[in-house]
Amino acid sequence: MSKVQEIATAIENGKVKIVAGLVQEALDEGTDASEILNVGMIGAMAVVGEKFKNNEIFVPEMLIAARAMKKGVEVLTPALKAAGSEPIGKLILGTVAGDLHDIGKNLVGMMIEGAGFDVIDLGVDVPADKFIEAMKANPDCKIVALSALLTTTMPAIKNTIDAIVASGLRDTVKIMIGGAPVTQAFADEVGADGYSEDAASAAELAKKLLAEVNG
Repeated sequence: MSKVQEIATAIENGKVKIVAGLVQEALDEGTDASEILNVGMIGAMAVVGEKFKNNEIFVPEMLIAARAMKKGVEVLTPALKAAGSEPIGKLILGTVAGDLHDIGKNLVGMMIEGAGFDVIDLGVDVPADKFIEAMKANPDCKIVALSALLTTTMPAIKNTIDAIVASGLRDTVKIMIGGAPVTQAFADEVGADGYSEDAASAAELAKKLLAEVNG
């Protein structure tokens, strides 16, 4: 088994403690950093996402795999920067105002990072103006992802989208939303560009929306 395949297997199996060492060994052997990222990490997270959608694994296994990938990315990032490797796109993520839930958001962030994005995570209880500030500070960001886990905080998704429209920045980004009570019908109602029901689908949706933006 090649070192890159070892990395992929370790991530798929959530071997958090050994991934960083395997990545370092692969780099020391002269393996291309982008190959480690694309084949070893992004490829592994795609497999994890597929297993999750097929109910072969569940949230805990997915979180552990994402955490293992993060450990590998920490070692790989300097090598990627040195090689001039750019993320495929930038995405702003946050749980909307009034909502303090972060497990789902964190999992979405890890899966989207695993798909090759640079994720700017604003945290939880994020007011609309903070999303807008982040958009202004990152004009190259093409996607904003809003999360809500309570029916009582779902209106804050609409308020945030309305504020982005009012700011004049709506045409510069695609907006995707998600969270336990959120539905496609709600996404249509509030004018979002996309909805995903789980973290694996969110990563696919982010790639699809980015492709639409880049046309």
